Amino acid sequence: MNELELIRQLTAKLPANEYSRVGAGDDCAVLDLGIPGSDLLFKTDAVVEGVHFSKSTPAELIGRKALGRCLSDIAAMGGKPVSVLVTLALPGSFEPKSIQTIYDGMASLAERYHVSITGGETTSNPERLLISVAAIGLVPKGKAILRSGALPGDAIFVTGDLGGSIHGKHLEFEPRIREGEWLAREFKLHAMIDLSDGLASDLRHILDQSKVGADLHSDSIPISRMARLQARAESSAKPPLLAALTDGEDFELAFTVVSRDAVPLLDAWKKEFPEIRLSCVGRISNKTGLRLSDKNGSRELNLHGYVHFAQS
Repeated sequence: MNELELIRQLTAKLPANEYSRVGAGDDCAVLDLGIPGSDLLFKTDAVVEGVHFSKSTPAELIGRKALGRCLSDIAAMGGKPVSVLVTLALPGSFEPKSIQTIYDGMASLAERYHVSITGGETTSNPERLLISVAAIGLVPKGKAILRSGALPGDAIFVTGDLGGSIHGKHLEFEPRIREGEWLAREFKLHAMIDLSDGLASDLRHILDQSKVGADLHSDSIPISRMARLQARAESSAKPPLLAALTDGEDFELAFTVVSRDAVPLLDAWKKEFPEIRLSCVGRISNKTGLRLSDKNGSRELNLHGYVHFAQS
């Protein structure tokens, strides 16, 4: 049983109450707690030594990544992060100075986005370091961008460049909070998700929940410089397009919007965020499945990005 199968099993019969607008299955839960004009976004995420970082990873970047993952999910709902709680599960051999530096990394990123680190919990974990972050954010009432709203004919967009994140980006990515808020405010987005497991995997979450398909154009996928350099340097490295589709941990935004807004969106984006690439990579289809087209035609895309517990 892989991660996706386990999640489907565990969430099939979860209890809910009158405060729950959106439960498990999106980037964040959405709660209506009677806040005037706003819904509450609620998210938790974790990083584990040996999975998301190594023993040699600088402590400040471990903290930065632990917080950044949650902020990226709030960005994917078009929301504004407000406050977080942090749980540290520490091995017996931990170094207090290193743990303080982890918190310094979190604090630096939190201050940049005016996020409060409100408290948390510490516990022991005999084998390795684990950091879990629970975050809350705000979004205009009824305006959270879900995974389930994509419509046939929508244009599919991706921010930034994809692939090769293992060469540094997975630790030092910038959560697209400002960009997500701007997109949700200025355009009527139909669906959005952050790219943590790779475009080939994460886009499928939108397709599954929206009950649609998609056609991607290989020439439009924004391949990172690092993915191209790695392919040139190592014969065993993934081809750049494959890396862009499956590497994961880019923490960019993928979203869909009605096709007539595609050109106005691109024009407005260039003025607002001239330093960040925005690419139209394909179109939502009423034919289920994910397809990739190039000069040789269109074919079914059976690739997946990172999946926890997968056997291969």
